Amino acid sequence: MRILNKKTALGLSALVSGALVSSPAFAKGLPQLNVDTFAPQVVWLVITFVVLYLLMSNVALPRIGDVLEERQNKIDDNLAKAQELKAQGEAACATYEKSLSDARTNAQAAIREVKDSAAAEAATRQSALNKKLQAQISSSEQAITKARDEALLGIKDIATDVASSVVEKLIGDAPQTKTLNGAVKASLKEQA
Repeated sequence: MRILNKKTALGLSALVSGALVSSPAFAKGLPQLNVDTFAPQVVWLVITFVVLYLLMSNVALPRIGDVLEERQNKIDDNLAKAQELKAQGEAACATYEKSLSDARTNAQAAIREVKDSAAAEAATRQSALNKKLQAQISSSEQAITKARDEALLGIKDIATDVASSVVEKLIGDAPQTKTLNGAVKASLKEQA
């Protein structure tokens, strides 16, 4: 089908070109270069130019100018809206940064307050614990002193009994209690 269309188109173009070559206008030369018709061609050129100029300046160019002006106004409006949105965004960002900074400051103050109260509570507990331990230490020291004194009394009695037994076995005679107590006392003082 395409081949037939191309063949048909070639045939038609050959027929048209043959008709043009055989026409009397073609035999004279190019009509726009014919000097006999040059003046009317210039008049029609000027008339056509003026008509086209008037149409372009009064109809087409104002419409194009209106479209360009409308487009520029739309661009300016969009730029103004973008600037406004940018300013709102910067304000929101500044507000966010300020609230974030305030929250950090508040958090640090709360942490400091909790830390101080915990330190105060720890100091109070430490003081109470120190008092309690001091009381226990002093009562323990008193108990140790009392136990030592009792032990020393017990040692004195035991030492007196042992010394009395030893002397009695060695000598065969029981020593006097007063002499024996003095000797044990002197011996214990030397060791203490």
